[in-house]
Amino acid sequence: MNKHLRFCALLICGVMLSSQTSFAQMRGWEVGGWLGASNYFGDLNTNFRVNRLHLAGGLGGRYNLNDRLAVRLGLNAGKISAYDSDSKNIYEQRRNLHFWSTIADATAQFEFNFFPYVHGHREYFFTPYMFAGPAFFWYNPKAELDGQTYNLREMGTEGQFRGEEYNTAQGAFTYGVGFKIDLSYRWSLDFALSGRKIFTDYLDDVHGTYADIRDIRSQRGDIAAAFADRSGEPPIGLPGRQRGNGKNNDAYATIGIGLNYYFGSIRCPGITR
Repeated sequence: MNKHLRFCALLICGVMLSSQTSFAQMRGWEVGGWLGASNYFGDLNTNFRVNRLHLAGGLGGRYNLNDRLAVRLGLNAGKISAYDSDSKNIYEQRRNLHFWSTIADATAQFEFNFFPYVHGHREYFFTPYMFAGPAFFWYNPKAELDGQTYNLREMGTEGQFRGEEYNTAQGAFTYGVGFKIDLSYRWSLDFALSGRKIFTDYLDDVHGTYADIRDIRSQRGDIAAAFADRSGEPPIGLPGRQRGNGKNNDAYATIGIGLNYYFGSIRCPGITR
């Protein structure tokens, strides 16, 4: 079982083991925004560097089902990038690829509070929590050549035929942990670390092996050929040689702090006879 399945199993177990007799039924919407940073992990960042953090943020709404469970919808945006020149791996340095991309996603996540959480309560005004759910995101990797910026998808850098380029709208799985704390009955802060396990390996325009540069040049031109192999002389981009690790998809993560406003009310539990 991989770490993502274990995370889901832990979330489900937490929900099943949560108290069925809450002291107060807190229901209602929270809306707010968050600001923080985003980072990429993948073929151009194989050792999990965090030296190229970029500004990220978003808006969202959370519906509290009770003091333990909630669902949240969010719209988020940020930037990611990576450069082989940052790597300590000699082969990656010789490969000499780079990219950056604006990235935007829509998420729907299910949240489980480890402690009972009720806005305005003297004791239960904070809690760590975990979350998971589906996401849909958009990206468009770019790179620079001779001072000009180009869309890498249009270059067919791994030998893609015209009309068979990868899609820049993809699905993902979002998961993470956070911490909620009240500032007042209506206002609260939210700290969250969120990962995206995405269903593509082309977030960075790098996936498998080098294609024949002659074919790329004949189909796409000299600029596309230059982006396909940027290793210089002598070139390392021989047809069939590894360019990326196609066995693992890319990923990105965000970390941030959010401010939320609560519209709901506290419902006292009924008396059980």
